[in-house]
Amino acid sequence: MNQRPKLRSPPPSSAASSPSPPTSPNLNRDKAKTIIKMPRKSYIKPTLVLASLLTIFALYTFLFYTPPNYNNNSSNLLNLVNKFDTNNSNVNKVKIYMYDLPRRFTYGVIESYAAARGGGQVEKDALLKYPGNQHSAEWYLFSDLNRPSESRINSAVTRVMDPEDADLLYVPFFSSLSLVVNPIRSANANGPADRPTYNDEQMQEALMEWLEEQVYWKRNNGWDHVFICQDPNALYKVIDRVKNGVLLVSDFGRLGRNQASLVKDVILPYSHRINTYNGDIGVENRKSLLFFMGNRYRKEGGKIRDLLFQVLEKEMDVIIKHGTQSRESRRAATQGMHTSKFCLHPAGDTPSACRLFDAIVSLCIPVIVSDYIELPFEDVINYKNIAVFMDTTTAVKPGYLVKSLRRVSTERILELQKELKKVKRYFEYEDPNGTVKEIWRQVSSKLPLIKLMTNRDGLIRLQNSPQSCYKISLYIENLDYQEPATTYFGEKPRPAKLACTIISMS
Repeated sequence: MNQRPKLRSPPPSSAASSPSPPTSPNLNRDKAKTIIKMPRKSYIKPTLVLASLLTIFALYTFLFYTPPNYNNNSSNLLNLVNKFDTNNSNVNKVKIYMYDLPRRFTYGVIESYAAARGGGQVEKDALLKYPGNQHSAEWYLFSDLNRPSESRINSAVTRVMDPEDADLLYVPFFSSLSLVVNPIRSANANGPADRPTYNDEQMQEALMEWLEEQVYWKRNNGWDHVFICQDPNALYKVIDRVKNGVLLVSDFGRLGRNQASLVKDVILPYSHRINTYNGDIGVENRKSLLFFMGNRYRKEGGKIRDLLFQVLEKEMDVIIKHGTQSRESRRAATQGMHTSKFCLHPAGDTPSACRLFDAIVSLCIPVIVSDYIELPFEDVINYKNIAVFMDTTTAVKPGYLVKSLRRVSTERILELQKELKKVKRYFEYEDPNGTVKEIWRQVSSKLPLIKLMTNRDGLIRLQNSPQSCYKISLYIENLDYQEPATTYFGEKPRPAKLACTIISMS
């Protein structure tokens, strides 16, 4: 180890090395006198100048300084951010391309719906009106992407017109409306012979035939495609052919585990069917304890409704009515939900139903009776803060549900109503900061997973290319196995030659 170097004194100067001339004692005394008589340097003058300047500055500050207006500053900063975002609208946004589908899959479905009910032809697509129903999310998303980009400020996605630039590709087929184009008729009713016929299954097949010819569908095996199928039966015939994509659904009630999951898909709220409650929180005008109005008899998971009718219809302060979709029923439901503290939400044919969202916009605390349910936007909404949950076995015990609700204090009811008021915008499709904006945020959050799956799928296809298969077969031939060689893909063992098949990762 090197030792720390010693500090050395600077070499003496040449003047110091030469001998000093002798000094006269008298000269030294004279010099000392001179030094003693030299006046001291004065610091009083600069100190006074500095003090004067500080005094003037303090006086100016006291008389003329105005404290900053932080509200204006925040507003100015927000305006600056918005301006920057407007000028750079594509920065950090997911780019989405909407397919220009043949007309029969979009406006043509609306036209067929109207024609099946006696409606006439219209000259322009802009004059077609999407029929209001609980599955109208497909119309709101389609309309939103058709709006000018400058009117979609702060959206998580931006529309691009070139699919080469897109992160995601949206397929705007009105699949839920397509299911109900033909009106429900009684078995003995005979419709007019001149009414046009419509076949939803043929439309689904035609959509897939068109889509499978698109180069961008083949490019990533459908992983980067987005489909809306909000009705539980929408796209049911081709669901296995689109399951790689992001599915926009209301719940997973009729979808298998290999078809849908919370990891890759998005849960949508139904469009509420009753008017929004615009009043403030409170219990004074909510005289009823519990309200429900809907079809008493449902299929599958909805059979719980009949049992709930039996245990609740004779309870005091409980309104439970059988009703079907009609204008009069909606008026009665609006009145009932706006004047009740709690609104019952049992399952429909599938775990979810539009009644939940009717209750939320009514500030009527939902009582969700279900053993399993997927709810919209669970990453931003804590449903325990806005709803009461109860399993089906407990809910049908005579008297138990009503007694539990009566024990909820007024303070707790007000807390729940306050939270409902905060989140109800997430269930308003027509609110610029509401449902549509949140759906696109949810869709955009799937992009990292989509990139992972497309890259992995591409890797598997590369490994299963003819060149890779040839190498695998040579390797197997060089092995002296008595039994056929096997390889594992996380499932059952398969013959090694099957390694050359493309594996769909669902």
